[in-house]
Amino acid sequence: MSAEMPSRIEPCMLDDVGGELLDLLSALPAAAAALSARLHPKTAANLADMVRVMNCYYSNLIEGHNTRPRDIERALADDLDADETRRNLQLEARQHIRLQEMIDREFAEGKLREPASTEFIRYLHREFYHDAPEAMLKIEGAGRSFTMVPGELRSRPEHDNVVGRHHPPGSDAVPRFMDYFAKRYDLANRGAAKRILVLPAAHHRLNYIHPFPDGNGRVSRLMSHAMALKAGIGAHGLWSISRGLARGLESRTEYKSMMDHADLPRLGDLDGRGSLSRQALEEFSIWFLNVCLDQIRFMAGLFELPTLAERLKRYARMNDWRSEADKLIVEIFHRGEIARGDVEAITGLKERTSRDLLGQLLENGILGSGSPKGPVHLQFPIRAQDILFPQLFPQS
Repeated sequence: MSAEMPSRIEPCMLDDVGGELLDLLSALPAAAAALSARLHPKTAANLADMVRVMNCYYSNLIEGHNTRPRDIERALADDLDADETRRNLQLEARQHIRLQEMIDREFAEGKLREPASTEFIRYLHREFYHDAPEAMLKIEGAGRSFTMVPGELRSRPEHDNVVGRHHPPGSDAVPRFMDYFAKRYDLANRGAAKRILVLPAAHHRLNYIHPFPDGNGRVSRLMSHAMALKAGIGAHGLWSISRGLARGLESRTEYKSMMDHADLPRLGDLDGRGSLSRQALEEFSIWFLNVCLDQIRFMAGLFELPTLAERLKRYARMNDWRSEADKLIVEIFHRGEIARGDVEAITGLKERTSRDLLGQLLENGILGSGSPKGPVHLQFPIRAQDILFPQLFPQS
């Protein structure tokens, strides 16, 4: 079989699964539904903002870029570092978060496009590098030097490169491979279990094709986020695939080793009928879906209502606020949002005092509002992460 035939990525799907895979296909939807059901929709939406920062942080970490959560938060406020290298990392982070927010919004509105389509994948790449400085687009090394065009597939010999031990398809074959990929991983007309089963296989096979000169890992993780939403296990953006891939189940090196493992060629007559190993794909799929389940359960533990309410109280007491602040914050946590006029009744304070307290909480960022006189809701600023969500990020 020609190495440049799109069927080189077969097997694309696993059929007749059983055992641990079958258990995972049942456990994941139940865990995701329980996670999203724990929280008021408004509170969940604001927590999803924080999870995007986490997803971006760990996606950067996989690429070898340690962009601190506070630097990411600064980038979202357009507070960019004077140092060019750190500023470029902030720009990457900001665009990643904005792009994931767009995916979440399109899904919530019922407008999310087919994640495996070439159009959507090129869109992710183009938007991720939107307005990127030329230094971020410059590809050099291995005797080549060129400027990558955001959203354009590999199309010239200088775009080709060895990725570790893997030799991706040549640039002239990439469009054929992507057309084949889109057909094999289209989620339309698939049942719920099959949509989940697509996730690990599509994640690996997109990286195997390596459709862009650079940025393939980031695009594959954003595509997987969109697929998880479409598959019904996204829990409204309340968990992060990138955190799981970066940390693994037991070791931080697992992601790379498992991706390499899934590159294995067919091992013999009992190892499926494709060019690649069916057994390796099954083992990768079990690992990948276990990572997803592990992250959903981890986030569910962080969002347990009684313990999160206690951590909110602890955060309130650490600041120089009136004792009524913790009662107000927890009440807003349960309700999702309140009218400003309700603060007086909740706290039992007089109008002027309750207004001053609200102003302090808004200034801190633990509360937010869409307008100067609009309802107020709970927010989760990075400065509060160590108290509210321990172990979410590595200690900085």
